[in-house]
Amino acid sequence: MTFKFALLYRLGAWGAAACMVTICTLVALQVTFRLLDALLILVGSRRLGLGITGVSEIAAYLLVGATFLGLAYTFVHHAHIRVTLLISRLPSRIRVWFEVACLIVALAISLLLGYGLIELARESLQYGDVSSGFLSIPLWIPQTVLATGVGLLCLALAEALVITLRIAARDPDSFREFTAGDDSDLP
Repeated sequence: MTFKFALLYRLGAWGAAACMVTICTLVALQVTFRLLDALLILVGSRRLGLGITGVSEIAAYLLVGATFLGLAYTFVHHAHIRVTLLISRLPSRIRVWFEVACLIVALAISLLLGYGLIELARESLQYGDVSSGFLSIPLWIPQTVLATGVGLLCLALAEALVITLRIAARDPDSFREFTAGDDSDLP
């Protein structure tokens, strides 16, 4: 299955990767600063007192961003966990319609979640909501990242639904599951 918006999904994956690298960098810096202080105390010197304020808060927001930005990419590369014990035993003509039904349900749930996240970000921006941690981060920033990730997932689900409906209408016997075979036709 070839996805036309694969570049957008890949950009989401790069955003998720950037969030993870940033988390690793922040944690490594924080540990390095603490080790440096411990070594200075061990040799009888004064602590430098270096540290990153709110590193756990920043890491938490980045982790959520990494999770949501990677949703669409993992979907199109068949990395989501799917329980196909029953559906894999059905004939292709029936299985394709089960796949359509599952995609419709997943898209509906994702659209509701996306709408809720957009409304949440809008309200946070309107009321000037900030986090309660050390940094007072405006909450609309991480909420917008969440909404973007869910929006990309909605786009991927809609694209998969259209392709699956096309297969179901034209030649349902040719349907192969998203998880079957190799990913050679994926960009």
